[in-house]
Amino acid sequence: MKDILDAIMSPDSSPADFAALPLPETYRAVTVHKDETDMFAGVDSREKDPRKSLHIDDVPVPELGPGEALVAVMASSVNYNSVWTSIFEPMSTFGFLERYGKLSELSRRHDLPYHVIGSDLAGVVLRTGPGVNTWHPGDEVVAHCLSVELESSDGHNDTMLDPEQRIWGFETNFGGLAEIALVKSNQLMPKAAHLSWEEAAAPGLVNSTAYRQLVSRNGAGMKQGDNVLIWGASGGLGSYATQFALAGGANPVCVVSSDQKAEICRRMGAEAIIDRTAEEYRFWQDEHRQNPREWKRFGKRIRELTGGEDVDIVFEHPGRETFGASVYVTRKGGTIVTCASTSGFTHEYDNRYLWMSLKRIVGSHFANYREAWEANRLVGKAKIHPTLSKVYPLEETGQAAYDVHSNRHQGKVGVLALAPREGLGVSDPGTRAKHIDAINRFRDV
Repeated sequence: MKDILDAIMSPDSSPADFAALPLPETYRAVTVHKDETDMFAGVDSREKDPRKSLHIDDVPVPELGPGEALVAVMASSVNYNSVWTSIFEPMSTFGFLERYGKLSELSRRHDLPYHVIGSDLAGVVLRTGPGVNTWHPGDEVVAHCLSVELESSDGHNDTMLDPEQRIWGFETNFGGLAEIALVKSNQLMPKAAHLSWEEAAAPGLVNSTAYRQLVSRNGAGMKQGDNVLIWGASGGLGSYATQFALAGGANPVCVVSSDQKAEICRRMGAEAIIDRTAEEYRFWQDEHRQNPREWKRFGKRIRELTGGEDVDIVFEHPGRETFGASVYVTRKGGTIVTCASTSGFTHEYDNRYLWMSLKRIVGSHFANYREAWEANRLVGKAKIHPTLSKVYPLEETGQAAYDVHSNRHQGKVGVLALAPREGLGVSDPGTRAKHIDAINRFRDV
């Protein structure tokens, strides 16, 4: 790995130099173990500790297949799917790997007693398999996490509809929280030249997810002037939704849980902010009954911030805790667009407020190839900025996942893989200087 890192760090390395580098037999990776899937049995979700289940192992470099690439990972980041993997909820990811392993001889590589996790990366291409023409050794890249086979017609209008659609590093093996990752070559996209490795690794999954959910015609189709309610607006996903709303001429109504998180939203340019902790909203009376009076109080507060208007779009991802309120406060004919369910997967709402007011619930999951590319293009043009707040070394990924699981983080939590320190990988300092305050706004709060 030292020779690989030396080549990446050298400004004189050529594509031929990278192609000639010998691959190591093993590399360090963050893993969960199949024989530990029951380790948290009987433990409440909030008490499950990723620091106990995430390991740093030396694992063999996987065989490279057609249409694939091996990437030297300089940096990655933690997403909520890494948390789910680490606490084995809502199920063990080894079921995903077993099913994928039955698809073909090549996919059998993924069915292992360990799972290398992680759905983001920024790094350098080391090798490409047969049939790869666009990418070459030495290319600086980031990767989106959509893995598809595209042998069915179903996926050709929208790759997210492919029957064999999977999330890399969650439903496949050889993810990005490692020194080397295996990806399909069509996951690769150009790294933004004005960002460091850890900054470039942060947007991937959440940026693309927010783009499809909010901007794309496959999601809410946001337009100028829309009022958009954004839950967790300073978090990993919501921070990108807030930026997309502001960049697209919409009016974000940012819901946060502390004054510190409210300050981050102000730094992004948002003005309408609700601190749900300070205002003590309690959308559930108890475990089984919701509280419509709190929905109404919440809706009134929103109208105070929007000049009397209800929200056109609700950007939903907490799930069970907030979904009833989200349906209620959406304007007549409006849209609740939902991905993930970090507070619970079973959503409950009063259907009268949906059906009689002609509202829509739209399910949204990651992004198709084009949506991921467009979202990354906006990062490259410095229209959307990374929301990186803290960076850990690979050895402390368990702590990084613990921070996300415990909601102790702002924005995204990064992880250095091969990069020996933060701040490396910038090749366009001019653009960086113009946007340095926006790049760092999550770092110094």
